[in-house]
Amino acid sequence: MLQQRTRRRCEGTAMGAIILDLRPGLGIGPFSLGMPISEAFAQIEQQPNIYDVVHVKYYDEEPLKMDIVISFPDHGFHLRFDPWSQRLRLIEIYDVKRLQMRYSTSLIGGPATLATFVAVYALFGPTYPGVYDRERGVYTLFYPGLSFAFPIPSQYTECCHNGGVELPLEFPDGTTPVTCRVSIYDSSSGKKVGVGSLMDKASAPPLPPGSIYMEEVHVKLGEELYFTVGTQHIPFGASPQDVWTELGRPCGIHQKQVDQMVIHSASDLRPRTTLCGDYFYNYFTRGLDILFDGQTHKIKKFVLHTNYPGHADFNSYIKCNFVIYGSDSVGGSFQEVHNSKQRAITPSTKWEQVKEILGDCGRAAIQTQGSASNPFGSTLVYGYQNIAFEVMKNGYIATITLFQS
Repeated sequence: MLQQRTRRRCEGTAMGAIILDLRPGLGIGPFSLGMPISEAFAQIEQQPNIYDVVHVKYYDEEPLKMDIVISFPDHGFHLRFDPWSQRLRLIEIYDVKRLQMRYSTSLIGGPATLATFVAVYALFGPTYPGVYDRERGVYTLFYPGLSFAFPIPSQYTECCHNGGVELPLEFPDGTTPVTCRVSIYDSSSGKKVGVGSLMDKASAPPLPPGSIYMEEVHVKLGEELYFTVGTQHIPFGASPQDVWTELGRPCGIHQKQVDQMVIHSASDLRPRTTLCGDYFYNYFTRGLDILFDGQTHKIKKFVLHTNYPGHADFNSYIKCNFVIYGSDSVGGSFQEVHNSKQRAITPSTKWEQVKEILGDCGRAAIQTQGSASNPFGSTLVYGYQNIAFEVMKNGYIATITLFQS
């Protein structure tokens, strides 16, 4: 099922046309191709009077099969994020009359400036003949990192056949088509992106060398994490000073709430309080929480986040790109584990596949995120030696907690 979450306009807020700078091959306004979805939400939150109605659409049953889309219906455009990397791959203006775009010092689109074929050609200059989609009746004109789609009336379709179009396109009656869609995409791969199947060709631009975004984090169960880009090793028992040295300053620090599952431990007779002495280091940009023992100040747990939409923590963390191998590989070096033919558990692995790799673990505990008003419902927590999985209703992993049994 395609899910849609809406942020509603506050009463009294006026809907008006906005002007955004158009940057072919780069982005529009504050939104840049390749940006993580969390950065896009941050831009939206900084300008609530402009982006006051926002729809977030995703496929909740199979979240990796379709884009995550942030749509602005008042302004006629939306942002398409790759579902795996959660980076912006395509910007589409689907209602050009609702959005005025500024290119250099000129305006195009919006209610006052029609984006006709002649106007587009005059503003952006000469280019090669475009592509006519006979099935959709749409002619697409391409520039580097930018395309314009024009609907062609049925009586003039012969004007667009066989690549014999004279530019700028004008019909025999002296009229010129008006664009129905503008696409902004990365042009570094040389692909042309437009409507229909051409839309799928858009991809996020390459990450800069040395970027830690979505770096692989190899998990050695019961022992340590290994960060493959920075080559840091963070073992259980490390101190806060060790972590600061390897990963830098945390994004946040907060004290841990008492574990509600501790009631199931017959050996723990301590009185219950709201807070305990343990504390977390939050690395939101790495999708990672590190729990320290409040008395020894040593690492006792790691929590890795997948940042799937449909979970209560969505958009709180960047996705952690972890790689976990079966328990029988524990004890070897990371290189030995990596070179083995074992199946790995990653953020894309579904729960049924996890059970095939690690075996069945029995009944699950139900987790409600501490609030009956949580719109996403409860999740299930399954435990194995040294690792616990929080699983969403669609079978995908929400978080992984690592500990030493």
